[in-house]
Amino acid sequence: MAIVYLSLGSNLGDRISYIQQAVMHLGTVKDTEIIRTSSFYETEPWNTDTPNWFVNAVIELKTKLSPHELLAECMRIEKQLGRKREENKDYSDRTIDIDILFYKNEIISDDELIIPHKFLHLRAFVLVPLLELIPDFVHPVMNKTIAELHDDLENPESVYLYGTRI
Repeated sequence: MAIVYLSLGSNLGDRISYIQQAVMHLGTVKDTEIIRTSSFYETEPWNTDTPNWFVNAVIELKTKLSPHELLAECMRIEKQLGRKREENKDYSDRTIDIDILFYKNEIISDDELIIPHKFLHLRAFVLVPLLELIPDFVHPVMNKTIAELHDDLENPESVYLYGTRI
């Protein structure tokens, strides 16, 4: 089974509930088992002008699904939880966003999927929860640990502990 890390984020409605529901749904996916979750963090929007702050978390899971099968399950859960994707729009507020950060140490780049996630090294809202779970994990492309990537951030204090744990 592959060890996988997913980022969960929500900035619409009951943000905590959407993250909890996504975790619950991910826990019911065939051949997949949730190992642990990070704390929840409230974060400012990154690289967008929305006024809606996010709640973010990272989960660690084991799965027999391929990366593309896992992506399909994540997108199914997003849709089930009311995520609407708009054509020709880079960003929109969302009830839930589920991104695959790491799938073992694999490097994948095709039209549907890029693993490791191409922006994770720039996002405090991803790196801070990853620090809880895997500070010594080495990014397979950048050859730096999660702790080193976090140290490289320009604004690591932009993430605030929301105080809730799944």
